Amino acid sequence: MNDIAQRARYAARLARVLDHIYDHLDEPLDIERLAEIACLSPYHWHRIYHAMHGESVATTVRRLRLHRAAGFLANGAMPIPEIAERSGYSSLQAFTRTFSAVFGMPPAQYRKAGTHTRFRPSLANPGEHDMTMHDVEIRHIDGFDLLTIDHVGPYMQIGKAFDSLMGWLASQGLLSGEMRMMGLYYDDPTVVAESELRSKAGVWLPQAVDVSGSPLSVTHVTGGKYAVLRHRGPYADMAAAYQWLYGEWLVNSIYEAADAPAFEEYLNNPKDTAPAHLLTDICLPLVP
Repeated sequence: MNDIAQRARYAARLARVLDHIYDHLDEPLDIERLAEIACLSPYHWHRIYHAMHGESVATTVRRLRLHRAAGFLANGAMPIPEIAERSGYSSLQAFTRTFSAVFGMPPAQYRKAGTHTRFRPSLANPGEHDMTMHDVEIRHIDGFDLLTIDHVGPYMQIGKAFDSLMGWLASQGLLSGEMRMMGLYYDDPTVVAESELRSKAGVWLPQAVDVSGSPLSVTHVTGGKYAVLRHRGPYADMAAAYQWLYGEWLVNSIYEAADAPAFEEYLNNPKDTAPAHLLTDICLPLVP
């Protein structure tokens, strides 16, 4: 068996583990059970996982649960003790301590004054539209093709599709420092049920790739004029950023949105970047 086939075999096993983690974030995740899912030795499988994914299983679980918790805090009214319990913490104090260490403030403060609140209209001047609060750059972007995996469900869970995409690329020896990570978003979450939201996890590579027989497809992104908002902060802030971009910037600008999906480009990696320092370009297509 050649090296690519070996990597593909391990990647397929670990992909089952990631699917299980994403689908059972509300439940205790037993290491031995995950080893069974991977069909690997419980003594060694977590070392293989760390080597292939760049972090331990425990770190993956904690990162995904805190990412989801930040989304609950920024975009909903779920009680914080319930968020703590759903995040796998036996006490509110332990959850608060861990959340504060990662996001720089306790959960209650994050909900009230986290970085997502900078996109809210000023209550002091409700009639004024602050067009300079966030920088929006008008760019011409040439059309390009992405290797993509479809995702249906909450946009905050698109990481599951990205992990599947990365696993397939790793199994084929295609991971590259030149690749660019992007997400395509087709539906308005204010009018489409979360369970039905359509998106794609995508990657741009400098060379063409044969995806026949794989779970991937090739998706073309239309070139043209785009409004680009560079967002700095947790992915949980993105809903507020979109609301500002459409509800404040676009309606008070000279531009109109084109009939094409917005896309995001992720400029750094959440595995090794603190949530406050994540950089994302939100790209809104405009009518020429």
